Amino acid sequence: MENLQLWEFRFIDFVDVFLVAILLYYIYKLVKGTVAINIFIGILIIYFAWRLTDYLQMQMLYSIFDGFMKVGIIALIVVFQPEIRKFLLLVGSTNIGGKKGIFKNFKFLKNENQTSTDVEAIINACNRMGATNTGALIVIERNNNLDFLTNTGDDTNILVSQPIIESIFFKNSPLHDGAIIIDKNVVKATRVILPVNNEKRIPERFGLRHRAAIGITEKTDALAIAVSEETGQISYIKNGEFVMFKDTDDLVKKIKEDLN
Repeated sequence: MENLQLWEFRFIDFVDVFLVAILLYYIYKLVKGTVAINIFIGILIIYFAWRLTDYLQMQMLYSIFDGFMKVGIIALIVVFQPEIRKFLLLVGSTNIGGKKGIFKNFKFLKNENQTSTDVEAIINACNRMGATNTGALIVIERNNNLDFLTNTGDDTNILVSQPIIESIFFKNSPLHDGAIIIDKNVVKATRVILPVNNEKRIPERFGLRHRAAIGITEKTDALAIAVSEETGQISYIKNGEFVMFKDTDDLVKKIKEDLN
C-alpha cells in the first residue's frame, strides 16, 4: 500500500499566496467603481475557462481560449492603459511601513495617531466660495504621490482649515490661480498646474478647472473638488468621472469613504 503524502505548505508558499492577494486587492481598488471592473471580471472568467478546458482536455475550446490569452495581452495594455498607469504610480510611490505604505490599509498595522483630512472644513469652504461664485480646484492626495506636480506651483505646509482654503482662493489673493494639493490634513502646494483632459466630452458649463480635475483623477488615484466660478456649483470628481451626491452631508460621506 502506497503511503499517502500530505501536501507540505512551506513558508514560501504562504508568502506567494499573500503577495498574490495583495496584488489582486490593489488591482480591485484601481478598477472599482469604473467600467474597467466589468472588463476585469470578464478576463477572469475567460482565464478560468481557459484553465478548465485545459484540465478537461477540450482541445477545440482550449485552442480558442489559448489563442486569446497569447495575443490578448496587447489588447489589455490598450484597454487598461489608465489603470496600468495608476498601478505603476502606486508601486513607484509606495514606502513600506510609511504613511503611504503598502500595508496602510490593514487595520492592525495602522498608525492610530495619523491625522485624518478635515473633509468638513474643505466642503464648508467650498460652500462659502460657491455662494460668492469664487472658483476653486482642490486635489486630495491618496496613495499616488503627487510630488511631481508640486514643482509647478508653490510648496507650502499649511494645516487645513476653512478660513485658510477661503483665503487661498480669494479673488485678490496671489495664490488663487491653479489648484491646491492636500495631503492628509496639510495643504502641501498651491498654484499647481494640472494636466488638462481635452478628449472627454463634458457639458459646456464646465471649464478648464473641471477638465483639469478629470485629467488628474484619470492619471492618478487622487480625488478632486471643483467650484465653478460661473455658477458656484460644487463638483466631485473621481477616476475621471463626476460623482453625484444629494447634498453636502452626502458629499462629505462619499469623500470620507473614498479616503478610507
